[in-house]
Amino acid sequence: MQFPVISVIVFTPIITSLLLLIMPGNRKTEIRVTSLGAAALDLSLSIWLYFSYNVSAGGYQFVEQYNWLPQFGISYHVGVDGLNTPLVLLTGVVMFTGVLISWGVDDRPREFFAFLFILATGVFGVFVSLDLFMLFFFYEIAVFPMYLLISTWGWKVTREYAAMKLTLYLFIGSVVALIGALAMYFNSGLGSFDLITLETANFSVGFQRFWFPFVFIGFAVLGGLFPFHNWSPDGHVAAPTAVSMFHAGVLMKLGAFASLRIGIMLLPEGAKFWMPTIILLTLVNVVYGAFIASVQTDFKYVVGFSSVSHMGLVAMGFATLNREGLIGSGVQMFSHGVMTALFFAVVGMIYDRAHTRQIPELGGFAKKMPLVAVAFIVGGLVSMGMPGFSGFVAEFPIFMGVWEFKPWIAIVGAISIVITASYIIRIISSVFFGKMPESYADHITDVKVLDKVALIFLSVLLIVIGVFPSIMVPMVESGVENILRLLGGA
Repeated sequence: MQFPVISVIVFTPIITSLLLLIMPGNRKTEIRVTSLGAAALDLSLSIWLYFSYNVSAGGYQFVEQYNWLPQFGISYHVGVDGLNTPLVLLTGVVMFTGVLISWGVDDRPREFFAFLFILATGVFGVFVSLDLFMLFFFYEIAVFPMYLLISTWGWKVTREYAAMKLTLYLFIGSVVALIGALAMYFNSGLGSFDLITLETANFSVGFQRFWFPFVFIGFAVLGGLFPFHNWSPDGHVAAPTAVSMFHAGVLMKLGAFASLRIGIMLLPEGAKFWMPTIILLTLVNVVYGAFIASVQTDFKYVVGFSSVSHMGLVAMGFATLNREGLIGSGVQMFSHGVMTALFFAVVGMIYDRAHTRQIPELGGFAKKMPLVAVAFIVGGLVSMGMPGFSGFVAEFPIFMGVWEFKPWIAIVGAISIVITASYIIRIISSVFFGKMPESYADHITDVKVLDKVALIFLSVLLIVIGVFPSIMVPMVESGVENILRLLGGA
């Protein structure tokens, strides 16, 4: 009997959250150590799972299945393939570094880490689910703690508004997707929610074309698809640092992955019909998001709109429905997740010391916080798609796939690279190498050791994937093969 590594990864956070909630609230050190230990365990298992995956064999591996409600065709069915294995690793990385960054949280850390870990269980569960019912079950678990985390520990100015806006958008999107999913269940005639079984359902072309927008767009709301994206920057800005890291780093990937797993893979004919429209929406995401980011004066809003722009590249790669675009999107989900986690960690560290995020009021932080400056530059180079960094490995195949689809879309989309470079260089110049205001000079201190560990870990990952793309690209390609098969070799 094989070790149930996936179940251990999925349920470790929620078991830890229950343990935290029964611990005395005044034992803050023990709470932090317990949280870090659980995060380290999940990260270790995620790394083991990643490097134990047999790329040459492909397909779903480490599969676990238990018939939970067989009369309704519902089972606990989990497994990993070449696409979701990197996302499991990404979640482990962001979870671990988020705990490190949040070591200084002093306002009810017990509840903060408990809710953060419930969120983590939901995210892990969605990525590994091979049952449609269980995917929705974990999806809702991933969404509901966001309201509490933002409204309780977020930025006081907008936290209630941002938390409610985020929750309404995501729940409405999930209800729309659920309607489409139930239509597939009842129309399939298979009496099963099993995703692998549903892949064999012979849905009519008319059925697929009608229901595809419900499923794809319902999930893509969480992925930040235009015009349903404007909950995202507000949520980013209001959330505490670790929650922003989770929000942009993995939660938006959860929406993108679900739209691929349920929309494109189960309704391939619908995908072929609607993708010209979807790719135009993603083009707006990519270019508009970059333009809006370039005119922001709030450091966190710049990163928030940048995230919307780069997530547009993920959906754009999906919309090509070709090998290059899909591979690029698979790598981009991991690269963007690590990059935005790094960006929001940097913004949080600066805000904690300067108590402002207004770019014109900042400057000279490289002198006081040199590692933070280096980490942001690494993230910036990834964001610009520079060769030698993970962003290039991800974005170049996406643009190749888009060029194969429609060259003019690739040309217009490439404008975002120039715009991204402009605002990244502006931030580096103004925030890190400008003149530090005299009011900051006396009390700005360097970040702590745990913060440095998190920054180094995230930065190294972005460089390693860029220098050694063979660590990830063949794995993602093996996952893409199944999608191409379902698309009929498209």
